[in-house]
Amino acid sequence: QVQLVESGGGLVQPGESLRLSCAGSRSIFKLYPMAWYRQAPGKQRELVASIRRSGSTDYVDSVKGRFIISRDNAKIMVYLQMNVLKPEDTAVYYCNVRVSETDYWGKGTLVNVSS
Repeated sequence: QVQLVESGGGLVQPGESLRLSCAGSRSIFKLYPMAWYRQAPGKQRELVASIRRSGSTDYVDSVKGRFIISRDNAKIMVYLQMNVLKPEDTAVYYCNVRVSETDYWGKGTLVNVSS
């Protein structure tokens, strides 16, 4: 059973935009924070953005002003709008939901920012 599925990644040039989507399969996800992580080659996975069920958000400094995280609880979906993409944004992006102390992860979607 696949419980989180990401989509929307691809190859883009610097300065362009992408919108990532994550589809959840369990209604309980509506009650918990959802987040996007990313992992670049040779680097540790980092938290990019998170959103509470209330809609409050948090971002890593490197993407503030460029990325926007949002969620649609009725559809059990979370999104990441990425604007003014830079080569350093290149990574595999993962959707995450933490239910109590259990983490649920998607398989990831690759974002490659290159000229």
